[in-house]
Amino acid sequence: MLYDMASRFLAEEIGPRYEEFEKAEMFDRASWEKAGAAGLLCASMPEEYGGAGGTFAHESAIAEAISHVGVDGFGIALHNSIVAPYILHYGSEEQKKRWLPRLATGELIGAIAMSEPGAGSDLQGVKTRAEKDGNQYRLNGSKTFITNGQLANLVIVVAKTDPAQGAKGTSLIVVETDDAEGFERGRNLDKIGLKSNDTSELFFNDVLVPTANLIGHEEGQGFVQLMQQLPQERLLIAAQAIAMIERALAVTIDYVKERKAFGAKVIDFQNTQFKLAELKTEATIGRVFYNDCVARHIAGGLDTVTASMAKCWLTDLQCKLVDECLQLHGGYGYMNEYPIARMYRDARVQRIYGGTNEIMKLVIARSL
Repeated sequence: MLYDMASRFLAEEIGPRYEEFEKAEMFDRASWEKAGAAGLLCASMPEEYGGAGGTFAHESAIAEAISHVGVDGFGIALHNSIVAPYILHYGSEEQKKRWLPRLATGELIGAIAMSEPGAGSDLQGVKTRAEKDGNQYRLNGSKTFITNGQLANLVIVVAKTDPAQGAKGTSLIVVETDDAEGFERGRNLDKIGLKSNDTSELFFNDVLVPTANLIGHEEGQGFVQLMQQLPQERLLIAAQAIAMIERALAVTIDYVKERKAFGAKVIDFQNTQFKLAELKTEATIGRVFYNDCVARHIAGGLDTVTASMAKCWLTDLQCKLVDECLQLHGGYGYMNEYPIARMYRDARVQRIYGGTNEIMKLVIARSL
């Protein structure tokens, strides 16, 4: 029911304006607020904090609806499944009551600032500093590739509170940006795909943040918190992958049934049939694997290695399958007016963010 409702909302409220958002290279705040009013923000957060009291299965339904409808640049999945859970799992009661209800309405738009110009997948290499200054932190550093970066007004910043401790000196600190002096947004980065999703540089120049905004009971817990939440982030990326896989197959099957070449429909050629049979089989395997991962995650048993497998294998399959589907469109597949062209552009980053697929293979290899 939630998937159906989300699909209707996205098709009716977001779909007609999606080209506008793609050209503007960002959404507007009104769309976020509408999504909040429709119950599509923080569906897995408890009702006492303004959420819908669901599980990751509900977030998955929303994320899949986004990709099935084809509005992949709408950044609510990261807001729902990555930003809010840090506050729920590690935040104080006061923090939960202060931030989660406003995230659920869209008054606050969430982002997490991990990557830096010199530290992408290497989270231990973070250079951003948070130094105690009385009852405040003085935050200095720069971040890049930050999803929702132009619109976000609640940013979880990965910073070093004790650089001498390495990974153990890492903390997560929440910055409410609206009144934060010294906080600057850099350019909205010019990407190959996912154009409508604002992805930005963020700069922190002596930004004073209350020590009460530290997530966790003490400093130095950030790296452990990140490691504990990464399986869900990787599972979310897998959700986006399997949903785009299914949409790419659907639009391609429709296309080859209509398109004629050499006096016959493209579907009638044995090459087309065999290729689509292979892709349909792989998509089905991917769906079964993904659903199993979700079931294990809800039961509390999804380990980092399996989540890494899901992220790595499904995003590799996503890029391969979308490429094959574009080929079956012929020259029209290269035209922006066809959905497969946008999928081709939007899919590529999936193998990079959330930890590159090479990092996923390292994680898997260490378990052997």
